[in-house]
Amino acid sequence: MANREKSMVDDDRAEQFIQLLAQHERRLAAYVLTFVPRSADADDILQETKLALWRSFDQFEIGTNFGAWARQAALNRIFDFRKRKGRESQHLVFSDDCLQQLADAFEQDAPRRETQLERLSDCVAKLSPNHRRILSLRYGEGLQMQAVADRIDRTVPATYRVLSRIRLVLRDCVRGISDGVLPASESAR
Repeated sequence: MANREKSMVDDDRAEQFIQLLAQHERRLAAYVLTFVPRSADADDILQETKLALWRSFDQFEIGTNFGAWARQAALNRIFDFRKRKGRESQHLVFSDDCLQQLADAFEQDAPRRETQLERLSDCVAKLSPNHRRILSLRYGEGLQMQAVADRIDRTVPATYRVLSRIRLVLRDCVRGISDGVLPASESAR
């Protein structure tokens, strides 16, 4: 019976880890790429970080800031990577102290960025379905402008114009200047 209860607790803990990692994975990847210029190196560091997070997840206190905890683990892997690379090459751009200062500044600004991301999500939800589709094609699927224009049956210049207006409306909405809705004349397509 005790083994079964332990197994259930372990399953719950694994599920919590997977949910938290899924919530923070994209931002963690962006964080690593901020400090490591080569994407192949960043991918390796990210994988090492995920393994380290899983191995030490029993030390993580549920309810605290998983993102900050994960970023610290990533920063430790970045420092390890830099030590390995430093032995191979003297072409590292930033000193470890500079890197630490950048990481500290990142952490201090994290609450503001989180708030902006929440606002952006709310603002995107206010867009028309057509405009959300354009954003999804361009940024979600990463399509080039020609491909987006083909999909929405517009010219490339017209697609650039509507995407530019969408971005301006989102910027103003996130800043609290507008309600995040394009004028009716823009919603026709």
